[in-house]
Amino acid sequence: MSTLKKEAKRQARILVVDDDPGLLRLLTIRLRSESYEVEPVSSAADALAAAVRFRPDLVITDLRMDKMDGMGLLKELQARWPSLKVIMLTAHGTIPDAVRATQGGAFGFLTKPVEKQDLLEHVRKALKISGLPAIDEEWRAGIVTRSSLLLAKLDQAQTAAASDARVLITGEAGTGKKLFARAIHDASARSGGPFRVVAVSGAEESALAEELFGAAAQAGALAGAGGGTLVLDDIADLSPALQVRLVEHLKDAPGSPDAAKGPPRLIALSRRDLTQLMTSGQFREDLYYRLNVVHLDLPPLARRREDIPLLVAHFLTRLSEETGLRKIYAPEAVELLATVDWPGNVHQLQAVVHQNVAMSPTEIISVEVTQAAVGAGPNRLPSFDDARDEFTRNYLMQILQITGGNVSQAARLAKRNRTDFYKLLARHQLSTDEFKSRSEP
Repeated sequence: MSTLKKEAKRQARILVVDDDPGLLRLLTIRLRSESYEVEPVSSAADALAAAVRFRPDLVITDLRMDKMDGMGLLKELQARWPSLKVIMLTAHGTIPDAVRATQGGAFGFLTKPVEKQDLLEHVRKALKISGLPAIDEEWRAGIVTRSSLLLAKLDQAQTAAASDARVLITGEAGTGKKLFARAIHDASARSGGPFRVVAVSGAEESALAEELFGAAAQAGALAGAGGGTLVLDDIADLSPALQVRLVEHLKDAPGSPDAAKGPPRLIALSRRDLTQLMTSGQFREDLYYRLNVVHLDLPPLARRREDIPLLVAHFLTRLSEETGLRKIYAPEAVELLATVDWPGNVHQLQAVVHQNVAMSPTEIISVEVTQAAVGAGPNRLPSFDDARDEFTRNYLMQILQITGGNVSQAARLAKRNRTDFYKLLARHQLSTDEFKSRSEP
């Protein structure tokens, strides 16, 4: 089993901080019984040291401790890992302090003695929006994910990197195609050579021809010595004439070029469906099959929503390092980001995070500030009840269309009695008359 597959199945890591040995042991036992990885420590100083080594997804800490208390630890953790979630443990007498801690960015608090189910429920909720990725492989360090879909693609990329096969990477704009191309280069024997990206879209044909194939006295990028990797970005926009030249070049290219001295390994990127372009005659079939030796189709962000908290944490940390602005999202704001549509994928999410950091008047980015950046509600992922109602209404409309508005026949097809079926129609404000009129010639 590969390292990536092991990482895809790893349980969340929880750092538990308490100077009471008995409670620390009890919490550790309860969490480990649920297969979480647990690191127990007895002080805030030990917790900060452990966080660097252990890389937790969640921290559970006592509020009252000697030297540095839970509030001090919370501030230090926020400064270093802005989206790492923290749950406070408090006695009944310190509940007001715990409330202030949640207002200051803690995910929530638990009162002692801690009930097991209450503990596990808080942990599950916090981990849904936790944002500290565990990435050990340097070659793919730029790709932030815990999605099984994307981890499978990384597994394919690592396998492809071991050969010199040409790679076609497809996916919507903003899904990380260039990052994957770079990861393949860094994982390959060519990592010491140049990594060059040539933008096909928007380039003048003559200039692009010279850059790729070279003038008479100078070799172009496709034939350049030094090995490395050449990425053709937006290959779908290559002109018909240059498609012909590229096919001819690839016919003559060696099957296993020298990774250190020979021509570069070719990776093509496309945000458009090349098979559709082939059908319409806009892209050459022979070129497609020469480029498509290994094919990676990257999923949109909508299919890997579990990555949104990780990406948000990544962008916040990077912004903090670049600008010194240390801000975090309220838990409800992260939940909002995880439920809206992202047609621009990761690039759009990054732009929203940048906007939120710039526009938030406080260190904690509120759900109101976030909502203003993502726009109004139509793009939000519907609730379960709304989705179920929409499905039911569409189903009823289809079955009435099939039966021409005949309620008895429609009820039989739906396996409901007439009374229940009429109630469903009334609930979803559907009239059989409308469908009867449609069925008439």
